Amino acid sequence: MKRSQQLFAFERLLDIMDELREQCPWDRKQTFESLRHLTIEETYELGDAILDNDLQEIKKELGDLLLHIVFYAKIGSEQNAFDIGDVANEICDKLINRHPHIYGDTKVDDADQVIKNWESIKLKEGRNSVLGGVPKSLPALVKAFRIQEKAAGVGFEWDNAEDVLDKVKEEITEFNQEVEDQNLDKMEDEFGDVLFSLINYARYLKINPELALERTNKKFIKRFKYIEESAKNEGKVINELTLDQMEVFWNKAKKIP
Repeated sequence: MKRSQQLFAFERLLDIMDELREQCPWDRKQTFESLRHLTIEETYELGDAILDNDLQEIKKELGDLLLHIVFYAKIGSEQNAFDIGDVANEICDKLINRHPHIYGDTKVDDADQVIKNWESIKLKEGRNSVLGGVPKSLPALVKAFRIQEKAAGVGFEWDNAEDVLDKVKEEITEFNQEVEDQNLDKMEDEFGDVLFSLINYARYLKINPELALERTNKKFIKRFKYIEESAKNEGKVINELTLDQMEVFWNKAKKIP
């Protein structure tokens, strides 16, 4: 699609948003707060489509998210706070400022240097901490990953993978000690350290732990549903199977691509 067609499509969306906000009772009553949970839901739906590599669904979910952006901007304009042009210019200015290797004289050799420059620039912009940009409401696993990425971006990083793995083993040892002592509060604390160190090891190996865990979730669901279907084929429900029977079906499910 040509740039002129893209701009026309975006203007069409803006016109529709104006009409909906004026004429539709549901759209007219929405606020920043009422849309928030719906935006989060749409974001997760986009994430599902990406994991499924479903390009048509990705296109659909991107449209839903774009609608939310336009919706928020419309509400902002009604409050004389900002409009969609302000939103676009804000991100354009930010991108230009944070890419001095493109729009300035800074030289970089690789993506790691880009990240380091990015974090340095954000501090110069007035951010009090490198970790200040990590949203408080992020799920804990994603938050841990982002915290570690940002710390590494300013040089707070391990020298090699072996050291990171040693840290994982150290944390597991400490956790096992608390398990032996049966101190639940300390067990939880040390288990958190184990997870944090594992996430860090995954990050060091260029593995996204959120994606890795979701792949395992999907794999488990597929295999567990196979057990349920196998039980049904035998005229049973899953809780009527013995553990050994479940294990037989589970091993069969593992062989299915």
